[in-house]
Amino acid sequence: MTFSATATVADSKTEKKGIRSVVFASAIGTIIEWYDFLIYGMAAALVFNKLFFPSVDPLLGTLAALGSYAVGFLARPLGGAIFGHYGDRIGRKSILMITLAMMGLGTFLIGLLPTYEQIGIWAPILLVTLRFVQGIGLGGEWGGAAVMVLEHSPRNRRGFYGSLVQVGFPLGLVIATLVFSFVSKMPEEDIMSWGWRVPFLISAVLIVVGMFIRKNVHESPVFEDMKARREIVKSPVIDVILKHPRTFFVAIGLKISEVSWVYMLTVFMVVYATGTLGLPKTLILDAILIAAIVEIVTIPLFGFLSDVIGRRPLYFIGALFTIAFAFPLFWIMEMRTAEAVILTIVFAMSMGHGLMFAPEATYFPELFGANVRYSGASFGFQVAAAIGGGLSPIIATALAGYLGGTAGVSIMLILLASITLFAAFFARETKHEALLK
Repeated sequence: MTFSATATVADSKTEKKGIRSVVFASAIGTIIEWYDFLIYGMAAALVFNKLFFPSVDPLLGTLAALGSYAVGFLARPLGGAIFGHYGDRIGRKSILMITLAMMGLGTFLIGLLPTYEQIGIWAPILLVTLRFVQGIGLGGEWGGAAVMVLEHSPRNRRGFYGSLVQVGFPLGLVIATLVFSFVSKMPEEDIMSWGWRVPFLISAVLIVVGMFIRKNVHESPVFEDMKARREIVKSPVIDVILKHPRTFFVAIGLKISEVSWVYMLTVFMVVYATGTLGLPKTLILDAILIAAIVEIVTIPLFGFLSDVIGRRPLYFIGALFTIAFAFPLFWIMEMRTAEAVILTIVFAMSMGHGLMFAPEATYFPELFGANVRYSGASFGFQVAAAIGGGLSPIIATALAGYLGGTAGVSIMLILLASITLFAAFFARETKHEALLK
């Protein structure tokens, strides 16, 4: 009896150690992936319009730079489909090693690119190509990390453990913003000549660390069980679309608002605050940095909350907040004081993004069965990211530039939040469900 009790405690400790290892390995990868992806967005907003897309009209140059930024988002569904397919067929772990390497290589090579002044039209062509590679890598990364954690987690803690994967976003944003804040304090001439390259080149170090940590993680037990029972499907992406269309479109709808909202705050707001409002670059970057630090705390809190009250309520609250705050967001920013800017960005980030982002690494994979889980979670997530994250900063910049105000931007955010609200009505709650086999 004593031996049995001791064995049970030992097994429990081993299980906890195992899930912690998986969470850490998944989170470290997502931190690096998001860092790589986000530094491009910041560079697109601050320097790429001059270095790679010179134009007589500054607005057109900015739109072109943001267009190259959007290419990464448009590539993400392709990455989600490709790596989701192989993740559901050959395993989760091996695909995560490939996506991390792909993302890191694309980022590092961007830091080595010659500019338009040096090689002409080939500069933006190469930039867009590498951005596409980044997008494909990230498209497969998130789904794999989310599924690995979910399939190792106990049922009553899935929301919390999954939210730790999502913390990779604010941590990546903190690192990216700190690096760019340092670069932005350099003389303008140094920034434009070599300083902008630093954030891209140092990603090589992060990738080596991430690969080392991930190589020791065990394959998902759910996948191993599915493989042993020979339940692997031939075309998981096609199965998701044809056999689970409602769930697929619900996932897209749930994602669309928060992804548009966060890139409004981290990309469009940088352009708008520094250009239209005339605020210092350092102020807006500091505001984003503080907001990301706060999300490191609020995202796990919201993940824990999703284990208590469920996943769906967080989407209702988050979407309603976005609808209510879409106009006040810009009204308060126009006060142009440091306190107003920082508090607004911090509050808006956690409530309009973190509240819905936190449960996604758990909720999206829970909606699909094991044999299409990687594909379903990745493809739905990334299609919404392409629409909301890739296109919304461009549309917002065009609306603000050509209409001379932010009313059109606010209306766009309200419409997107309404889609998420609608999707939440049709989504099922998964908090108490066993993982579908």
